[in-house]
Amino acid sequence: MHRTVVGVFRGGPSNEHEVSLQSGHTVIKNLDTVIVRDIYIDRGGQWHTKGLPVLPGDVLPTIDLAFLALHGEYGEDGQIQKILDLFGTPYTGADAYHSYQSAHKVLAKEVAKKLGLKTPDYRLVERLEDASSIAYEVVRNFHQPVIVKPVSSGSSVGVSLVSGYLPIQKAIETLFLQGAFSVLIEERVAGVETTVGIIDDFRGELLYALPPVEIVPAKNEEFFTYEAKYSGTTEEIVPGRFEKNVSEALREMGKIAHRGLSQKHYSRSDFIVSPKGIYFLELNSAPAVGLTKQSLFPKALASVGVSMKEFLTHIVELAVGSRKR
Repeated sequence: MHRTVVGVFRGGPSNEHEVSLQSGHTVIKNLDTVIVRDIYIDRGGQWHTKGLPVLPGDVLPTIDLAFLALHGEYGEDGQIQKILDLFGTPYTGADAYHSYQSAHKVLAKEVAKKLGLKTPDYRLVERLEDASSIAYEVVRNFHQPVIVKPVSSGSSVGVSLVSGYLPIQKAIETLFLQGAFSVLIEERVAGVETTVGIIDDFRGELLYALPPVEIVPAKNEEFFTYEAKYSGTTEEIVPGRFEKNVSEALREMGKIAHRGLSQKHYSRSDFIVSPKGIYFLELNSAPAVGLTKQSLFPKALASVGVSMKEFLTHIVELAVGSRKR
């Protein structure tokens, strides 16, 4: 009887390389019903197996499934998905286009709006030379402070909270100089940050929503920064301390975002619960969902008695097509 061979892809050229290594390690450690191949991608984009550099054509014909634990650029944005499609290799998460769409914060926001979800107002900066004029417009039209972040990145990398014309202009320029292709300026919605995980075809539901996780940044953190996510200083409460109707609404909105952005297998959507309502912030596709000890998704799984082994086995079975939706 053929045992499924799963290649676990981790590392990658993005600035989330180290976190991706940890997420991939979690997958490798907890997949025990299949043959696991550790496929490391270095910061230059070179693939490796067993410590040796290899080409995609050397690896992909030997595996039945690519489990993508690649966070950020290359893993989330459709690049590796296109390579896998060329070889006909099944993989976890959405197809190349919908991976790109969900990773592009502006495209995802526009889809969310069409789905009826509230999302913070924003301005998009696509050229460095527009930094000054758009910073001026934002100061005139948005309450301060505002959020400035790259259009495509995860784990709050490159995100800053700034007030005033010159700081906003400088924050935009800094991101472009660091390699961002475009920059998003977003109104800051005051409220409680939360996240909702969705799993396909689980526990008798086509879309199973995990309990919302309430995120409480440390007193010295103004928002959920990259450092706060992985330093352990942030308090995460599962299930979140929300009224029942709010919790139910969050779960439903997580399902709407997952389905509306054509996600597969699992995803995690971030929201702000404010006095003005619930605002969708962004969706993390399957490769973007952290699976480290500090990550939010595993904490939500544990809160409903789902082990990492049970979850990962389910995802592998879904992705190789042994369960039909």
